[in-house]
Amino acid sequence: MTAHAPTIAFSGIDCLDIDVQVQVASGLPAFTIVGLPDKAVGESRERVRAAFNALGLSLPPKRITVNLAPADLLKEGSHFDLPIALGLLAAMGVLPADEIQGYIALGELGLDGSLAAVTGILPAAIAANAAGKGLICPAAQGPEAVWAGDVEVLAAPNLLALINHFKGTQVLSRPQPRLEDDDRDPLDLRDIKGQESAKRALEVAAAGGHNLLMIGPPGSGKSMLAARLPGLLPPLEPAEALEVSMIHSVAGHLSEGKLLRRRPFRDPHHSASVPALVGGGARAKPGEISLAHNGVLFLDELPEFQRAALEALRQPLESGRASVARANAHVVYPARIQLVAAMNPCRCGYLGDAGLACTKAPKCGVEYQTKISGPLFDRIDLHVEVPAVSPADLSLPPAAEGTAEIAARVAAARARQSQRYQALGIRNNAQLDGEMLEKLASPDAAGRALLTEAAERMRLSARGYHRVLRVARTLADLDGRDAINRLHVAEALSYRRLVPGRT
Repeated sequence: MTAHAPTIAFSGIDCLDIDVQVQVASGLPAFTIVGLPDKAVGESRERVRAAFNALGLSLPPKRITVNLAPADLLKEGSHFDLPIALGLLAAMGVLPADEIQGYIALGELGLDGSLAAVTGILPAAIAANAAGKGLICPAAQGPEAVWAGDVEVLAAPNLLALINHFKGTQVLSRPQPRLEDDDRDPLDLRDIKGQESAKRALEVAAAGGHNLLMIGPPGSGKSMLAARLPGLLPPLEPAEALEVSMIHSVAGHLSEGKLLRRRPFRDPHHSASVPALVGGGARAKPGEISLAHNGVLFLDELPEFQRAALEALRQPLESGRASVARANAHVVYPARIQLVAAMNPCRCGYLGDAGLACTKAPKCGVEYQTKISGPLFDRIDLHVEVPAVSPADLSLPPAAEGTAEIAARVAAARARQSQRYQALGIRNNAQLDGEMLEKLASPDAAGRALLTEAAERMRLSARGYHRVLRVARTLADLDGRDAINRLHVAEALSYRRLVPGRT
């Protein structure tokens, strides 16, 4: 007899249908898994055998063959344990074969028959809902699966509970959805003394989703400013939360099956490799740029990152997708991020300060800053200098405006963008491009004249020119205006200053 148990394989956050075919036939006793399984899938037979023994079941002394179809697709991960066990139970006549085929099953079996958490439950549940099937998963991940909609979810703590449910002696109730806890108070911008121009740039970046680069000496507050950006950003919209949670589910980062509600803020160390930033590895997992999707990727000490890692960010920053190409796979992860970077002007950090600069100044500044390529630098919308804080600034009382006041203006600007782009499939000004950029971000005559003259003098690239238009659109939104005037263009141009020392 041949039984079938549907499951899935992952290609990024996309799900590919897999048919687990289990045949129990006459012959010498054997348990074989075919269909291009990896090491974890090949070891499933030992976990299934031990789990059956724990339940008092013994495998029939026959030839058991498990085929994972299609056979030419590599099968990775321990989530194949459960569908193999269910298919085997159906082939042995323990469970009804027709009912098993109505569910997509994922789960790792323990030696005692328990079901352990696996990655990718949320995208699997969405795929099951689209296919009109139910989902069988470990109990710990039931709250994650029910976010997929009206899909029937059987979240079992162990294999025995699942058997009892199908036999009618136990009922597995539908899990309740859970949200990530949001009890952390955002850091307040009032904690930062001085740096008014940097705070303004941070507000503009938050309002339009723009990339931001801060340049300044050590201790000037660059990291503090970046850490306070999440407090200015609006919460995730439902569709955004689902997108982000799917990526974190595939990466195995969803805690207790709770849907994310805060925008991601990822700050990898500067020793991060190319696969760590962009994605890759043996199983092509998402990197930091994808884990920061719809959120912020903060790169502190930007020139200290590997040159290859920084160059690998160029394509995702432009397209909003991270493509991981390998000999046996080509995986694409969403990567629509807001890049915030910080750097010192030189290796010692005190370029321009005659009393503290090293003896190699200004040559050291040029060498240090040219670690960042021109194309990557050109993809950053806002460049702002963060000077050293004077003792007089430190003695000042807290600023009149804090995170709450600035976040209110950001929310109002974002609301204008959401209404404007509702039918265009984009969410903020940073994503505006092509014909719609010229139509919706075109300045008045005075602003156009200033932009044309400045573009020639500053030798702006076409990309830089368009990024000035996007920033000017955001400045107009912060002012509550539909028209972009000369002042908006002038302020946007002030954020396109070249890095000191770059020619």
